[in-house]
Amino acid sequence: MDVPRAPGPSSEDRPLTPGERDHYRRLSQREALHHRRLRYAATSVLLVLAFVLSPLAVVATWADSQVSDTDRYVQTVAPLAKDPAVQNAVTDRLTTRVVDNVDIKGITDALAGALAKTNAPPAIVDRSHLLAGPLKNALTTAVHTVVQKVVTSDQFAELWNDANRRAHAAVVKVLTGEGNSAVQARGDSIVIDLGTVVDKVKQKLVDEGYEKAANIPDVDKTIPLFQTDKLDDAQAAMRLLNVVGTWLPVTVIALAALAVWSAPAHRVTLMTAAIGIGVMMVLLLVGLAVVRHIYLDSVPPATLPPDAAASAYDTLVRFLRDGTRTVLVIAVITAVAAYLYGPGRGARFVRSVSTRATGATGRAMAHSGLRTGATGHWLQTHRRWTTGVVIAAAALILLLWNYPTVAGVALILLITVLVLAILAVLAAASTEKGAES
Repeated sequence: MDVPRAPGPSSEDRPLTPGERDHYRRLSQREALHHRRLRYAATSVLLVLAFVLSPLAVVATWADSQVSDTDRYVQTVAPLAKDPAVQNAVTDRLTTRVVDNVDIKGITDALAGALAKTNAPPAIVDRSHLLAGPLKNALTTAVHTVVQKVVTSDQFAELWNDANRRAHAAVVKVLTGEGNSAVQARGDSIVIDLGTVVDKVKQKLVDEGYEKAANIPDVDKTIPLFQTDKLDDAQAAMRLLNVVGTWLPVTVIALAALAVWSAPAHRVTLMTAAIGIGVMMVLLLVGLAVVRHIYLDSVPPATLPPDAAASAYDTLVRFLRDGTRTVLVIAVITAVAAYLYGPGRGARFVRSVSTRATGATGRAMAHSGLRTGATGHWLQTHRRWTTGVVIAAAALILLLWNYPTVAGVALILLITVLVLAILAVLAAASTEKGAES
């Protein structure tokens, strides 16, 4: 038999006592604090991963571009053909190899035999070998002059670019240590085959009156670009970079975006991400300078003169440096933009000045009869949305741009600021009354 329930509210519907309400508030605060700590922990992990991977992403993108883009690769190495230090190194190397393949002793022996047949005095015949030194010096000077004309000509630059373009398919083989082509790995060196240039030098010597040059045997036609006892390790690293070159930059961007999304304070986290990536870019630039010093110390002068080695390194990594500087500039711009959206005194001052300036311009337009009407009112109402679209469009352009430069980033920033200012002016010029309010 059921006991009848007393009238009035049930125990489940009764109001909480002060003690119960205090306990519930403490539980809610504890749960909120725990949730907040989890979000901060996740954000911290994502940011650290983005920071660590960002330099590798830049290097991977550069390495991948050198392997996959023929035009980019040729554009990278093209300046070497016109670099004076490299031209001098190539001229000296080719001159030495050509002269070394001329039989100077055979020439002096033939001269001694000819003198003997003409009944020349024995003293002259016996001393004919003394002509070997002056003859070699004269030949070296003549060959050096001809080779220098070829190497410093525009035709050499064309031959250089053509050789590198044809050799680009072999770059992948160099990185994997396989194959035999114009650009190749030999032992602990990376060399380029200048066979076309050597053939041109031989033909030029014949044209200059040195008919015997046509009989010069094939010489070593390779010029070392790099020498390192860590070539195997470098090849393994480059193969890895080639694999991740496409996806690693996307991963870094995704990690940073997830960190901003998961953080309790989105704007502060965006600033932190931008500053952290910027610092990593500075460290990468410092690392490139250190590697340059190590590389120059490791190249023997007999392999490549120091000035030519420096030119080769600076030329081959210049796009990596440019890309690093570009990412650094983007990081700085992002950090500044995030700050300007914040509550800081400087940010409020900049926003106030820009709002007054665009508002005054819009009011002047409206006063002169150039009212934007409903369009301006819509822009005024949806200012946050239009601002987000413009900024997102600028970011999308940078993402889709294969090789953005610092100048390109500055141009996009200028256009973005100009578009935002124009939209603000058009919004303020909707009506004279609306503009003034």
